Amino acid sequence: MCGIVGYIGFQKASPILLAGLSKLEYRGYDSAGIATLEKDSIKVAKDKDRVENLYNLEDTKKLEGSIGIAHTRWATHGIPSKINSHPHLDNSESIAVVHNGIIENYIELKNMLIKNGYHFISDTDTEIIPNLIHYYYNKDDGHDDLKLLRAVKKTCDSLIGSFSLEILSKYIPDNMIVVRKDSPLVVGKGNGENYVASDIPAILSYTKDFYLLDNYEYVLLSRDNIKFYNKNLNEISKETTTITWDAMAADKDGFEDYMLKEIMEQPKAIRETIGSRLDGNKCNFSELDSDFSKEFLSSLHQIYIVACGTAMHAGLAAKNMLERICKIPTEVDIASEFRYRDPIVDEKTLCIFISQSGETADTIAALKLSKEKGAKTLAISNVIGSSITREADYSIYTHAGPEIAVASTKAYTSQVVLLAILAIYFAETLELTDKNILELKNNILELPSKIEETLKCAEQIKEFGHRIYQEKDVFFLGRGIDETVAKESALKLKEISYIHADSYPAGELKHGPIALIENDITVISIMTDKNLVEKTVSNIQEVITRGAKTLVVTNQNIDDKMFDTVIHIPETNTFISPILSVIPLQLLAYYISKEKGLDVDKPRNLAKSVTVE
Repeated sequence: MCGIVGYIGFQKASPILLAGLSKLEYRGYDSAGIATLEKDSIKVAKDKDRVENLYNLEDTKKLEGSIGIAHTRWATHGIPSKINSHPHLDNSESIAVVHNGIIENYIELKNMLIKNGYHFISDTDTEIIPNLIHYYYNKDDGHDDLKLLRAVKKTCDSLIGSFSLEILSKYIPDNMIVVRKDSPLVVGKGNGENYVASDIPAILSYTKDFYLLDNYEYVLLSRDNIKFYNKNLNEISKETTTITWDAMAADKDGFEDYMLKEIMEQPKAIRETIGSRLDGNKCNFSELDSDFSKEFLSSLHQIYIVACGTAMHAGLAAKNMLERICKIPTEVDIASEFRYRDPIVDEKTLCIFISQSGETADTIAALKLSKEKGAKTLAISNVIGSSITREADYSIYTHAGPEIAVASTKAYTSQVVLLAILAIYFAETLELTDKNILELKNNILELPSKIEETLKCAEQIKEFGHRIYQEKDVFFLGRGIDETVAKESALKLKEISYIHADSYPAGELKHGPIALIENDITVISIMTDKNLVEKTVSNIQEVITRGAKTLVVTNQNIDDKMFDTVIHIPETNTFISPILSVIPLQLLAYYISKEKGLDVDKPRNLAKSVTVE
């Protein structure tokens, strides 16, 4: 997730752009850059790392133009570096582009451009965009004012993925073009000047009047005019929205809390994580290809997944997949316990370490121990260049974007989907594929739309949360992979509502926990495995007869009348059902915390990244 800002007016653009980038840095801080349109050229200033680096660059001091675009990067394709930083120019240096999103078919398009004489200097997916615009511009025989806009449209029509774009060009020196698809973009209306940004906070100090763009809406901006076009380049009209938020609220895109914003961002986070690793039916782990051969994977005696908290729960979901799809014995361990029991790992062991921040001290320590014992180590993180990725033999990334709330939501679901694709990749390398693998791939590709459907349960969940927010104890039950969701859901409730919550395998009720069930206590069950749903229903009947209130999250055909509240979610492959079934329970924790008047984003005694043991 990157941040972009644009300005067109009569003032010097660079100070306005720098201020906007500073307010967007939570969206990414791997690199930053600015391009301004000067008299006869496009000038660029960019560098790796933080926005503050730009302030003192000699290149920045040379930017005098009053039309400019800017970018702060959360690296996806290509390591953080000056070369990979935005803005990117076409080969003729006539077009500059900044981009937020992921282009899934960029390799195909890049190869086409190379065949047509274009060359590339970066490893990013974005660099194809200015060159595609140049390619289509030169193929257009027209000489009217919309020639470049048509080239931008043809470019966008050829892109698969998500994008918001800001475009400068010497071909239209008094204008800027912007467009979006699945990535946020707003246009701010000024007086003799206009603004663009991925988020309102970046430009809220300059204007309160905004145009909220829909997918495939093209905007042609000048200093004193804003023209909007639909997907067919027919001019359309749009109404402004006046923003009355305070600065803190605006930073959350209108959401009351970061946590709710991040729950609602899960379709995009999952889409971008999938887009980076699953190209149609092909799994893409090019950084592993040379070493993760059939011979290597066949030689493994076991896989260890090591993590803390929510990341460990993602590992539990992966254990099911790795053992059943890949036939490799897999253990999941808590990082803070792993290295204190002299774990049996050696050169025949693959150790996978999961950390959203990549800075979790216990996980890093466990990784170092594994390396000392000769194990191969693979890190999974949401932050490129984090400590865990530097320490591990290999590293792969989720693309959830920055997660600000302490309680992890979108990072967790992104971890589960990445681990699912990794399990498929291992199975295919081991030549263990069958029709079920193809079905799983198709189900993964459908996840973003199914998450959007699942999020529609918010009001129903909010009402149930209102009923139980004064509870002191809540129990979560599940069987099989559903039990991993029970663990994660209990953790969420504890983290932000301070309600004691515990989780159990449903079949273990009779072995002790049922003694805690009394009249009007709340029991929550997850039921997504068709092979286990009947047994789980029987377990829930045991607590109903003892007076418990029940909430069921399911994608199966059950008798709703048996339970107090039933949340129906879309059906999907059992292996990836945790991605959907956890969402109502994330929302439940959120709404209960709000009902209690607590600080959702900053729960007591907790921090986002645990960097001490």
